[in-house]
Order: sequence, then C-alpha cells, then structure tokens
Amino acid sequence: MCQKSYKIRDWIFEQPQRGKICFSLDELYNQFPAHNRHTLSSAVGRLVEKRKIQSVWHGFYVVVPVEYELKGVVPPVIYIDQLMQSLQRDYYIGLLNAAVFYGAAHSQPQEFTVVTDKKNFRDKCKNGVKINFVSKKEIPHSLLKKFTTKTGYVSVSNPELTAVDLVMHQKEIGGLNRAGTVLNELVEEIKFEHISVDFFNNFPTTAIQRLGYILDIVLEYNDLSNTLLEKVKHANIKFRYTPLKPEIDQCADCERNEKWKIIINELIEIDE
Repeated sequence: MCQKSYKIRDWIFEQPQRGKICFSLDELYNQFPAHNRHTLSSAVGRLVEKRKIQSVWHGFYVVVPVEYELKGVVPPVIYIDQLMQSLQRDYYIGLLNAAVFYGAAHSQPQEFTVVTDKKNFRDKCKNGVKINFVSKKEIPHSLLKKFTTKTGYVSVSNPELTAVDLVMHQKEIGGLNRAGTVLNELVEEIKFEHISVDFFNNFPTTAIQRLGYILDIVLEYNDLSNTLLEKVKHANIKFRYTPLKPEIDQCADCERNEKWKIIINELIEIDE
C-alpha cells in the first residue's frame, strides 16, 4: 500500500513539472488502471488533508504551490484556465476581476467572476473561495486578451469589453456606484477608437447607452464618450429612452439626457 501511495503521490507532484498544476480523478484512474479506485481516492484524500492539493471542482484538483501551502487555498486565477479546458468551456475572466488586470485598485473583488458560454454552471464555493459564473450566448474571442500566469495563460476581457460588462452586469458587482468607481480607474486603458462595428453585436444597445452616459456626464470623460458615440453612429445604432437603473421603474418626472437617451432615475456617486 505504501509503495502504491508513493507512486500516486509521485505522479501528482510531477504534474507542475509537465506544465499542469491541475489533474482530474479520471486522469489518475487512467494513469493507474491496476489500482483500486478506493485506493486512489484515499491517496488523494490524504494529500488534501495535508493541504498539498486542493479540490476546486468535483473530481478536479490543483497542486498547491509552495507559497500557498500555509493557507492551503490557491487563487482561482492560477488554475481557472486548466479547469475550463477540462470542462470544455469557453470562458474569460470578467467584471471586477478583469478590471484588476488593468490597474483598477478599487475593484478589490472578494469573489472570482468567470464569464462562460453556458448557463448550466452554478456558482461554486469551496475552501472559502467563491467562483461566480456569468453566462453569455457567445464568447467574443476578438475582445479577449491573454495574460501570463505562473502556470500558463488566462483569458481576460479587454478594457472595452470590461467597461460594457461592468455596466451591463452592475447588479452582480454591487450597483452602478461600484461600476462608475471602477470605470473611473479603467478609462485610461479604454480605446474606443479601435473598436469595429462588430463590437456592438455583443451587447444590448441599452448597455452602450448607460456606459456612454456614465463616461460622459458622471465621469466627464467627454472625448472618450464622444468617440464611443461616433462609433455608435457609424454602426447605425439608434437609441430609445431607457432608465439608467434598469431595476427601477421609469418615472414620468425624472430628468432625461437627450444625447444618450437616458432616463435619470439613479444618482451615481463615485468613490475617490
């Protein structure tokens, strides 16, 4: 038994040397077909108890790097790419977690948000780490950037995609105040002059209207917002009046912004 456990342990700890910090139970079963499955599961369980590996998904484990051994908790950014590959799902790191890659210090996300092309993923909380899943009908690969991690690469929404996502999914990040605060730190990275007409196929027009209004009126980045508006006109997109805060009913006496066709039913306050 000891010899078998040693061989299992040896194989597991060789994974990082092969460029894989993660492994699945199925991989382990295939590697040791002569072993009893209970024996393999027990060997894995002992390593989990010793905080040498961490269970991050059903039947999926990450080898804990030395710097995380004390807590025994590995940040999702370390393993998310290999996990999503194993699940055969397109993805990108989005919202507040994406903003961090571009220097938005006010993000400070307590949870990890992954945007996927499937709706049947439930949010996952293991070992005090919560992964939130946001679904999109289609992942816009042309709007993603690759960032290097110690274990390979991760896909992250580019600044322009991040900006629209923050507004479109404001409820998930804590509201429009939070969205505006993070956008205020993200603006120097946003380059709307580079976007194509196809960019707008990925979002409802209302999200573009709200983003334009926040950049223009709330944050007063007029050049940036005007560039966005020019792109909107070039794409022949027409605005209709829409409430700034979608969860609140439209009000007849609310002020209206003509430029972005926004019904101002929410006062946005930015944290400096």
